[in-house]
Amino acid sequence: MAPSRGLFLQFNCGRLFQSSNILGIRRSFASFSGAIIDPSNRIQSYVSRSNDPYLNLSIEHHLLQTSLPNSTILFLYTNRPCIVIGRNQNPWLEVNLRILRAIEPNTAKETEPPAIGDVDLVRRRSGGGTVFHDKGNVNWSIICPPANFTRDKHAEMVVRALRKLGIDRARVNERHDIVLDQGHRRRDTDPQDTHKTPYTVDAGAGPRPLKVSGSAYKLTRRRALHHGTCLLASPNLHIIPQYLHSPAKPYLKARGVESVSSPVSNIGLANQVFEKSVQDEFAIMYGDAVNIPTVVTVDEEHLGIPEIRKGYDELKTLEWTYSQTPQFTLSSHPVDEDSREMAPRTVPFSTRIDLKVQHGVITESLVQGPAIAAEKLKQIQSRLQNQKLHDIKNWNHLLTTDHSSSAQEIDAIATWLGAMMPIAEKGEV
Repeated sequence: MAPSRGLFLQFNCGRLFQSSNILGIRRSFASFSGAIIDPSNRIQSYVSRSNDPYLNLSIEHHLLQTSLPNSTILFLYTNRPCIVIGRNQNPWLEVNLRILRAIEPNTAKETEPPAIGDVDLVRRRSGGGTVFHDKGNVNWSIICPPANFTRDKHAEMVVRALRKLGIDRARVNERHDIVLDQGHRRRDTDPQDTHKTPYTVDAGAGPRPLKVSGSAYKLTRRRALHHGTCLLASPNLHIIPQYLHSPAKPYLKARGVESVSSPVSNIGLANQVFEKSVQDEFAIMYGDAVNIPTVVTVDEEHLGIPEIRKGYDELKTLEWTYSQTPQFTLSSHPVDEDSREMAPRTVPFSTRIDLKVQHGVITESLVQGPAIAAEKLKQIQSRLQNQKLHDIKNWNHLLTTDHSSSAQEIDAIATWLGAMMPIAEKGEV
């Protein structure tokens, strides 16, 4: 029996709506991409309504790569809970990887801090230190000509935006961070001076300022990227140190950039209030009667742009997250190049473990134990050679050769290595 006319119309209307929707998305992509490279669009302002850190960093990278050399761009975004490490950092040194997937909702005791579920580990493309993001933390990003870039210029812009919201303790410090002074009011200062407040005290003379924004930058031949965080109302300040304290740190000697920890604080502002003030300050700083930036919203639909999708997929790979790590060594005992006192270990004192790792791959190893026969030691070292750390799911399976008398000592080695060198995969407990 032939389909009824009503069904035919419904089917075709559905196809028409779907086609119109696809065309609308394509036009939106074309409009977005065209605006970025429009010579008359020198001042641009974007805000993301996605909380996906991989997407937001990929949109930011797309803006950096494709925008015209003389344009200046503001991009604001907020991420779901994640830890973002710098381009040249070591995740095993900076992050407690094991707990990124281990936290489950806790309803046993009201007095215990709330768990926050899965926390993404993301390696960004710029340098700088490790930061914790969540939905109480707005990220600001400026892309501009390299000649217009300084480490303080846009942090000062954010400070002016904060002061217009009544945050008169905000200033830029000597490390280019934004801090809130904690001292008592001591003197009047120039309101235009973004490096001093009436509450600023000399170093060591009073309470330390609390950090609310750190930043990082990336310079290319054509463009400069300066991006930073701003802690507004994070519910997780009390547990951030747990995530940024690696159990392997006492045993690692690493190349690359190591983070500098500072006491932090929330500012106490709503995200959209902060965003609006920064957008307004950006418009004052760069706009004029002709170039008044219109704020453009971006979101998950922009994954349909091939260049953004490519960057997104790359950031999510284990190869990018772990194999970009600069060379480091893991040692259970002090070595000539690193005489730091070691923390207590779970392996016997007579057992020694040394690993040299290049781009996340074990290139050299030394394992010694009095209860382990020489032949077994050779087998263990052979199994370790050229192993990618992010491919090792179970150190016991990798190192155990049989159930001989040395199995207990080998198990202790494997357990210790598993505690020092975990991989934060979804589903891991």
